[in-house]
Amino acid sequence: MTRKDLTMTMTPRTLALVACLLAACGGTKDAPPAGDTPPAAPAGPAPTGKVIDIQMITDGTSNRFEPAEIEAHPGDVLRFTLQVGVHNVHFLADSNPGIPDLPAASDMLQLPGQTHDVIVNFPAGKTIYFQCDPHALLGMIGHVKVEAGS
Repeated sequence: MTRKDLTMTMTPRTLALVACLLAACGGTKDAPPAGDTPPAAPAGPAPTGKVIDIQMITDGTSNRFEPAEIEAHPGDVLRFTLQVGVHNVHFLADSNPGIPDLPAASDMLQLPGQTHDVIVNFPAGKTIYFQCDPHALLGMIGHVKVEAGS
């Protein structure tokens, strides 16, 4: 059977499915490979301070942020780094009443070494609370005290 014979025996529905599959697999040879476009910069102010690393850990007895109590200044970056487990970080509005523009909950980090950065853009003098959604009831909570100045 030739290619022409095969094409002639396909129904319009089958042809549409093949076209969709080809488009999903890269389409034409002229299309740039996936991943060549750099990701867009995050919205909000640019970081101006230091990077504070917060480990996200699961061990035989607990799920935790380490450290769980942080002091930071506006412009600092909170870098949540997954060590072990599957975790996210979420600054809930009901835990932080009156704090505007809280960051959205992060995606679940699943591979060791994955990070999620949060620029400290909170009012000075406030304590901002965060948690790992699936492990909050197990004690995986923390807070950042925002100090004035740098």
